[in-house]
Formats: sequence, structure tokens, C-alpha cells
Amino acid sequence: MSERCSWCGSDPLYVAYHDQEWGVPVTDDQMQFEFLILETFQAGLSWITVLRKREYFREAFDHFDAEKIARYDERKIEELMQNERIIRNRLKIRATVSNAQAFLKIREEFGSFCNYIWGFTGGSPLINQHASIKYVPPMSVESDALSKDLKKRGFKFVGSTVVYAHMQATGMVNDHLVSCFRHKEVQR
Repeated sequence: MSERCSWCGSDPLYVAYHDQEWGVPVTDDQMQFEFLILETFQAGLSWITVLRKREYFREAFDHFDAEKIARYDERKIEELMQNERIIRNRLKIRATVSNAQAFLKIREEFGSFCNYIWGFTGGSPLINQHASIKYVPPMSVESDALSKDLKKRGFKFVGSTVVYAHMQATGMVNDHLVSCFRHKEVQR
């Protein structure tokens, strides 16, 4: 059996996420947006909670189509607040709408959101060499800078810890432990 990062435990959904998605470099704007929105909903909760509701989020938020979400009105926000299958936090739902609007402005300015966000790592994943989960930081200089810039551009719920988790999930930083079979795989 291959060794993997211990944080995913034995839950089949978490293991599949670790083995197939976490840490794989994302160069698709819509996937970047999906991960960013899911990370903002995760703030204060466990990732497995969000992961279990991911398909419901996709359905409720028009498959993370930023152009549609940017036009959500009060009626749509109230509809989302009644949806028991997602995390019903009014501030986070409203933040999703304003984050979609800010996302579209960045995409227009930089040609793509990926051009913008990957600029904070010099266009390539940052490769860490952690031997234990206790050495994996909750944030970095890069996540601090990205968080600050996202906030300046109107994003909400994007503190450095949330942003660092986003960077890990989207492969902007490789924080698979060196003993994990995925550490070398995601570098390819």
C-alpha cells in the first residue's frame, strides 16, 4: 500500500480527493474559482464538511460560473439561504457574489485569473520538502501577499490561511509530505 499524507485519514471521499486532486496544478479559471469559493465556505469548518457538499454547491451555484454568480440578486441569495444541502451562511453567500465580480475584473485585467494568481508563485508550483505534517505551515509569504492583493481587489473571506489552503489544493504549492506517493507525482 502506498503511503499518503495522514490528514486525509481513511474516509473514501477524502482519500480520493487527496489521491486525485489535492496539489495538482490547476490552470483552468473555472476550477480556480470553484476551489477559491469552496475554500471561503470552509473558513471555520473542516474541509471534509465542504467536500461532502461539493456537488450540492456546484448545483446551487450554477457550476461555479462566475458570470452568472456575479449577477445574483437578493431573491437568489434568499433561495440559497433556504438550500439545506449547502452551508447556509449569509455573509459567505454574499461574499461569493462579490468575489465573482472581483474575479471577473481580474480576468479582464490579466487575460485570465490563472495568469494573475500564478504570478504570486512565479508561474510555477512552490515545492516543499516536509517530512511531517507538523512542519506544514498554515500560511506563507506568498499567501500573505496574495491575500492582501485579493482583499484590495474586493475579495472577502480570503485571509492568508484560507489562501494558503487554496494554494495547496490547486497545486500552487506542493505540500504533500516527501513520504507521500503523490509528492513526486504532482510535480510531473
